[in-house]
Formats: sequence, C-alpha cells, structure tokens
Amino acid sequence: MCFLSSMLFCNTTFRHFQREEMGHFFQDQTSPKNFVNVISSNSTRSYGCYEGEDAFTFYVVALSVASIGLPLTLLAIFALYSLVQKDHVAGIYVINLLITDLIQICCFIIKVAINNKEICDVLRYIIHVTAVMVSICFMVVISLERYLVVAWPLWYRFRRSIKTSLIVCFVVWMLPLLNLPMFFYGGDYLETTVACFLLLPFPLLIFFLCGTLKALSATRSVPTEEKRQIVSILVLVFLIYTLMFLPRVIYSLAKNFRQDPIFEIVTITPVYFSPLADLVLYVFMRKGIADKLLASLCCKIECNDTGQSAMHEDSKTSGSPMQTDREDLEKKCEKV
Repeated sequence: MCFLSSMLFCNTTFRHFQREEMGHFFQDQTSPKNFVNVISSNSTRSYGCYEGEDAFTFYVVALSVASIGLPLTLLAIFALYSLVQKDHVAGIYVINLLITDLIQICCFIIKVAINNKEICDVLRYIIHVTAVMVSICFMVVISLERYLVVAWPLWYRFRRSIKTSLIVCFVVWMLPLLNLPMFFYGGDYLETTVACFLLLPFPLLIFFLCGTLKALSATRSVPTEEKRQIVSILVLVFLIYTLMFLPRVIYSLAKNFRQDPIFEIVTITPVYFSPLADLVLYVFMRKGIADKLLASLCCKIECNDTGQSAMHEDSKTSGSPMQTDREDLEKKCEKV
C-alpha cells in the first residue's frame, strides 16, 4: 500500500514538473527577445563562403556565373588559340584575359562548395582580388595594342611579335605580386589601396580611346572593316571597365556604407559578371561577326532615318526617285 501511494506521488510530481518545464520552454521561444534572436540567426546564415544578410544573393550570383561562364570561357580560349597561330597578337592578350576570368570562376565554384574560413579568406582576399587586378591590366594592354595599331602603325609593325607579347603577358602577371604585402599588412588601408589600383586604368583607357578615334579620323590606310573592329573593341573594353569595376571603387571609398547589404550587393555584384562581359570581346575579335553586327546596326539606323524623312515629303508619287532609293535601301537591310 505504501509502495502504491509513493508511486502515485512520484508520477504526479513528474507530470507537474514536465508541465512547468514545457510552459517555460514555449514562453522562452515566443518571447520578443528570443524571436529577434531567431530571426537574426536565420538572416546571418552562411552559404558556402558567403555570410551575412546578402549571403544568399552572392551565392546565387556566383553559382549562376560559374555554370554559364565556365564552358563558354573554355570554348572561347580554344577558339582564340587559332587566331594566335595566325600571328594575331591581340588574341594572346584576350586569351590571358579569359584565363583570369577562368581563375575567378574557379574561385566562385570553390567559395560556393566549401565553408572553411581560412580557405575562404585566401580565395577572397588574395586569389580573387589578384585575378581581378590582372584582368584589368590586360584590358589596359588590349586598349594600348589597338591604339598603337592606329596611332603608330609603322613603329608597332616592326616591333610586334608573339615573343614580345609573351614577355608583356609575363610582366602583367607578375605586377599584382607586388601588392601581396598589402593583403597581409594593409589593415584599414586595404580597401583604399584597392580603390587606387582600380582607378589607375581609368585615365589610360580614356586616352587610348580618344587617341584612337582621333588617329582613325586622319588615317586612310586602315580598311573600314578594321576601323570598325578597333573602335568596337576599345569602346567595349571601356564600357566593361566602367560598368563592372567602377562600382567596386565606390564601395572601397564609401567606408560608412559598407555595412549596408543593398549597397554591398549593388557595388560588388557587377564584378562577378565581368567574366561573362569579357566573353563579348571574343565576338569582336572575329572580324566577320563584328562587321556583320555593326553593319546591320548602321543599316537599320539609316533605314529608319530615311523612312522618317520620307514621311515629311509632300510628294507621294509611286515612281519617285526618293521612294525607289528607299526601297533599294530596305532590300539591302533585309540582306544584312
């Protein structure tokens, strides 16, 4: 009897204790303080090497660029190799530019796949940043090469060779190694140093573009197709640099806004798309493709201008010379 009464007492005490503990548990979980902690822990969830509120955005962007850019970059490198065999010096620089893009894409793949802080820091602050610096250097070299073809044709013709181009590529690859101490001892001045390095090519690209346009307007020895190709490459390089890398400079200089997730996404994400933008250079390295695109664009603009001018004419005679010229121009545009 005493044994049964003691068992009932223990059972009642355990149920009462369990009820109180569960009540405290649900009360703690639904309290405002703990609710905020749960939300903050979810918002700082890590995706690979990416952490913080904008981690998922960078994770998706890196994964998308890697999946699209990896096969296309490999195809472009193999296709440009045929141009190098034909003594096309500019193709060597574009191949090296695509190799830097390939390194960046490999960094994206590793940063998405792993979550090791030491490896992530090496990828983020050394390998990826170095690849971006080399990429910008090769963009400047490509613009310089196109400028020399037009502005100093005789001097450059006797000095350009594959051997010289390989030496230039070696020097460009070695330049970022001078900045390695900055990553270890830069401290608070690291972002400022990166901004200064990224700003240096800006006046050079403007000078090469303006100098090439000025030289092309005065020369008659360069064929029209080659003029189009040279101008298109220079304009494209300048646009890639302006749209992809200048926002990164703004991020480095705007110290008070770096903690804002939206600001970080807007200024850092364009750098991730630079490997895809550089692939367009391959299109304009092929003379036939670039010439067809530019000829089609110019022809369509000319057709629109002719159509608008014809609408303001009073004569509506079917056999007028203006209408005949317009029909001939439309036929040319359809062929293009």
